[in-house]
Amino acid sequence: MGAGLRSCPGGLGGLQDDPPDPGRLRDVEDGPRVQVLTGTGTGLVEAAIDAHALNFQAMTASLDLRTGPRDRLKALLRGWAEQRELTARYGCPTGTLCSELDKRTDGLDRAAAEVMRLLIDYAELQFRSMGRADSRELAIALVSAYQGISLLTNTFRDPELMTGECRRLERWIDSLA
Repeated sequence: MGAGLRSCPGGLGGLQDDPPDPGRLRDVEDGPRVQVLTGTGTGLVEAAIDAHALNFQAMTASLDLRTGPRDRLKALLRGWAEQRELTARYGCPTGTLCSELDKRTDGLDRAAAEVMRLLIDYAELQFRSMGRADSRELAIALVSAYQGISLLTNTFRDPELMTGECRRLERWIDSLA
């Protein structure tokens, strides 16, 4: 979905409320840097979730400048395709965060899921604006396709998988109008 906390060796599930070791975090060459000076493991995760939500809000504000819902959805796809190199290396940051946090039971799993829900709700609104009665199902299908291709793009380290799937999804969106 966007830039954010990209990598924490061993996953986020091992972070506790002890001050995190900044040496455990890795920077992303082409992405934002995460620097931790003080705080707790839980605080770090909460900050990552907040950053994902803020990035999503900025992204949708930019998309909303487009003239219509089909254009907004296709611009969303183009944005994902533009991030294909980072996705090939690190996967979808929000999907990865949700997957890692789902292993926890302290409420952070639900907080991360809310960020994913924002994406689904946004896509649903666009499909509804296209006059589709099945807008929720279409939104789930779109986000599912993106999460699936993100996993495969990362697994096979092949950014062209993302390119091809985004093109297919653009044709799919055009066929729905």
